[in-house]
Amino acid sequence: MRTTVEVDVAAPRKRRRGWLAWTVVALLALWAVLRVGGLEWGSFPTQLMTVTPYGAGLAAVVALLSLLRRNRPAALAAAIVGVVMASVVVPRAFGADQPVTGGPALRVLTVNLFGRGDAQAVVELVRRYDVEVLSALELTYSVAAALDAAGMKELLPYRVLQPEFGATGSGIYSRHPATELTGLFTPIGHNMPAATLSLAGGRKVELVAVHPNPPLGRKEAEWRAVLRDLPSASSSAIRVLAGDFNASLDHRAFRDLLERGYVDAASQVGQGLTPTWPNFRAIPPIISIDHILVDRRAGVAHVEILDVPKSDHRAVYADLRLP
Repeated sequence: MRTTVEVDVAAPRKRRRGWLAWTVVALLALWAVLRVGGLEWGSFPTQLMTVTPYGAGLAAVVALLSLLRRNRPAALAAAIVGVVMASVVVPRAFGADQPVTGGPALRVLTVNLFGRGDAQAVVELVRRYDVEVLSALELTYSVAAALDAAGMKELLPYRVLQPEFGATGSGIYSRHPATELTGLFTPIGHNMPAATLSLAGGRKVELVAVHPNPPLGRKEAEWRAVLRDLPSASSSAIRVLAGDFNASLDHRAFRDLLERGYVDAASQVGQGLTPTWPNFRAIPPIISIDHILVDRRAGVAHVEILDVPKSDHRAVYADLRLP
């Protein structure tokens, strides 16, 4: 007498898929906890925070796939993680309430020139947007000369420049008289000049060209030190911090800086998720690390994220309304 035993050959495959789904959900949940709790520490977790908006999308995909495979518990868990992650990134796409201001406008442009950015294109942006102050990062001697040859000297004649032969150079170009401001903080890694701008009517604005090293490897602690040492907003001065922060709104260190009296101009007008790096044709921009921060008493009328040929960063333009 023979006994027939039916074997479900698909069972091991289903179990493997189930374990894979739960592993991905667990990793996404850990990511969400680190982000919401501001617990990232060390190079890799800090870099991971930069792509948190994509983590929210990945959680949604995992939830959908788990639901299609009838793994409802995993689908629910992934959906909860996705909602948590989305709750911290989506608001920056819708703007925020802004203060009523009665002061003058200040049109600011910041661009990381990558040591070879198209000088003529930058000058055209300054002309097109009637820019009053430019924060230029990775400013080399050759690019500084090219900018003036293209017409920058006539458009923004006042400047506090600290160019170099490599990526450490930076500079501030202004339509208004500019005086170098020293002792405000201690630059680390790159030149980060600061200047006091004298606007019409006696108004003063302090601007810092920001460019810390990225939080890679041992430089992560240095990156934190720079963000921590940048000047807080002050009741006695209107301050603007503009540049390549190598940081996004998903970094605790960057959010701590905002808590010291600033707002991110792009997020104020719903542009906070617009990526600025890397800006190569083969690789579209994926993360937002270039910012213009302004005293929270100021308003933001308009922001645009702009392409600059030959640079790996996009420029950020902000039309500010001073208090």
